[in-house]
This record gives sequence, structure tokens and C-alpha cells, in this order.
Amino acid sequence: MLVTAELPSDVLGWADALRRAHYPPERNRLRAHVTLFHALPPSVEEELIDLLSDLARAAPPPARIEGLMKLGTGTALSIESLEMVALHAEIAERMHGLLTQQDAQPLRLHVTIQNKVTAQAARALQAELAPQLQPRKFRFRGFGLYAWEDGLWRPIRLISFRG
Repeated sequence: MLVTAELPSDVLGWADALRRAHYPPERNRLRAHVTLFHALPPSVEEELIDLLSDLARAAPPPARIEGLMKLGTGTALSIESLEMVALHAEIAERMHGLLTQQDAQPLRLHVTIQNKVTAQAARALQAELAPQLQPRKFRFRGFGLYAWEDGLWRPIRLISFRG
């Protein structure tokens, strides 16, 4: 199962348009997203829904798109949110022992808008976008829980912040 930090509709629309414009179309099978966890076992679904519901009693965490993140063969929008990083740490603590190596790494919040291109193409997009990109404040709207099926995400639950 995957857990995402859900973007508000205006930021999602903008980021997804960038993704559609710059992600190789044959590989772009998902909308723009902020992944918190990539691979939690299905056996923890009920516990995870309870945990995310408890955490979502809080106010929507503030966040800010800071600029671009270089991915080597891609480009992402870098996001700063101390509150979401703290929520991620709480989830990670509860899921301790179940995390993959990828999910146990320090969290770097981002939205990938380009991936699996040449390093030269990635640098060219970064040079094009960097002067246009302004910091953008927003609040995450909730947590998304998804199952990975046949290379696509199947939505399980959206848990909105309520505080």
C-alpha cells in the first residue's frame, strides 16, 4: 500500500499539468502526487486507516513549494513542510519493522514532474523552469491510501484533515 500527502486541487492541477507536459508520456500512468510511503503491507490497512484518521484530526499542515529538486534523470518540485515531516515520522514509528529501505530513508517531500529522461534533458527543463518558479504556499488536504495493482494505483481511502 502507498500513502500520499494529498495536494489541494489548485496545486494538484498545476503540478499535474507540468507532469503531463514533461514526463515521458509512455511512462506517465499516475497523476502528480506526494508519496509518503511507497510499500506498506496490505495486512496493516485497518491499523493504518485508524492511525491516519487520528492524525487527520489536526489542521491541514502548511507547506510551501520551494523550487526544483534535481533527480539526476528527472525533475521534481521541492516541498517544505515541517508539520508533514513530523506526521510522517509518527506514521513511520507506528509502522516500524514494516518499512522498506526506501520508506525508511529521510523524507524529502516532492512532486516528480519529469523522470527517466537523459540527464541533459533534465538539466534543460530545470534551466527553463527555475526562473519561472515562485515559492507557493498551500496546505495539504489529507492523506491518500492506495493499493498498487497492475502498474496503477487503486484508491482505497482519502482521509481529509478536519482540524
